Amino acid sequence: MGWAVSETIRDAGESAKSLKRPGIANVLDSVKGGVVGRIVVAKLDRLTRSVRDLANLIDLCAKYDVALVSVGETLDTSTAAGRMVVNMLGVVSEWEREAIGERTATALAHKRQQRTAYGPTPFGYVRVGDELVPEPKEQDALNEAVRMDRAGASFRQIAVRLTELGVKPHRGKLWYASSVSAVLRSKMATEAAA
Repeated sequence: MGWAVSETIRDAGESAKSLKRPGIANVLDSVKGGVVGRIVVAKLDRLTRSVRDLANLIDLCAKYDVALVSVGETLDTSTAAGRMVVNMLGVVSEWEREAIGERTATALAHKRQQRTAYGPTPFGYVRVGDELVPEPKEQDALNEAVRMDRAGASFRQIAVRLTELGVKPHRGKLWYASSVSAVLRSKMATEAAA
């Protein structure tokens, strides 16, 4: 396009689900400081996947008379048509991010129902190949932990009881409030104990 590039900013390894990234913070400061006249991004979905963040960014750019240009989609917010298309693409990007989250949650729920291993082996189970097999002593301890939690016991009290039962956590040698909390937050473990 023949534009001079004053600075290249990368947020390597950062998710585009939010504008709370060091590189973007630098860009926003430059916009507010009147230092830039145009922000050029490779693709809009690498900038943000949040419609709210995109709308706020477009409003900020308009307020400071800064154009937002996406090379991948050939969009320029210095025109009304460009702003409209950028907003529509933002809606699609946010939908895509949410749909991926829903599909992932559904797939993991299916794996839990089938007792298929994924990630670390949850307390109450041993891994046999790709299958999670209930471990009787841990299952008894898990049921006791769930019962105590529902009765209002503290995580520290539950940790003491699990230690008394002679069952060790999968990570570490001792039970702590934090390890009890992690076990009770495990959907795989608590769905079986429910």
